[in-house]
Amino acid sequence: MTRPGVDPFSQRTPRVIAARRLQRRRERDETGLFLAEGPQAVREALETSAVVEVFATKEATNRHHKIISMVRTADAELSLITEDGLAALAETVTPQGIVAVCRHIDVTLSDALTGRPRLVAVLADVKDPGNAGTVLRTADAAGAQVVVFAGKAVDPYNGKCVRASAGSLFHVDVVRAPDPLAVVTALQDAGMTVLAADGYGANDLDTLESDGALISPTAWMFGEEAHGLDPDLADAADARVRVPIHGRAESLNLAAAAAVCLYASARAHRRG
Repeated sequence: MTRPGVDPFSQRTPRVIAARRLQRRRERDETGLFLAEGPQAVREALETSAVVEVFATKEATNRHHKIISMVRTADAELSLITEDGLAALAETVTPQGIVAVCRHIDVTLSDALTGRPRLVAVLADVKDPGNAGTVLRTADAAGAQVVVFAGKAVDPYNGKCVRASAGSLFHVDVVRAPDPLAVVTALQDAGMTVLAADGYGANDLDTLESDGALISPTAWMFGEEAHGLDPDLADAADARVRVPIHGRAESLNLAAAAAVCLYASARAHRRG
């Protein structure tokens, strides 16, 4: 609820200062909180009851009636904030007037696997937050139920990663796992086929799809765009799979390759 008769928060208000610290990973890890910026992310966060507080400018409250109504019916605080105060919280050049403080929503891998997912995306040591968030969004669109941030992967609550996910962060089971090899073992023990996306893989994606090899529950592993998957990790997978290049392009970037692989599995599952 809002506080009647109280002036809007500014960038010097202690609550705003505390929220701004969440732009740093150490603060996010210590508090179990993170920032979700923009109406799309805030709306999706409110659907999951992850929101602790929403900071919104007066203009934003007038423009986003549905979101403000959702805040008022949720167990969350609505705090009016000045434009300068909002700019201090936002990490974009043109803020959209609304930022939410949210609780971490990640689950353990064992909990995520209890739902018997049919499609999982594993980001192994993917450090670029824009790439990671885009793959998370693509995985959600393809129908994946779980996205694993493994090894030295970027923090899924990094501001750029949250924005790139366009709300999909709140649609799937997000897992943070320090040991990628342990992730592979757990997925295989759960009956999933683990496929390593590898530009030089021995298996052609088109051939696997046409042969019906993608019908079973599948976990796709993707590595950092510049270096790919660690060789030992790729060897631990059930197969290394390359996306065929039919034109003259040298390769696909991570987000494009992930989209091709995940949608190939999605099509196979629909047919199956």
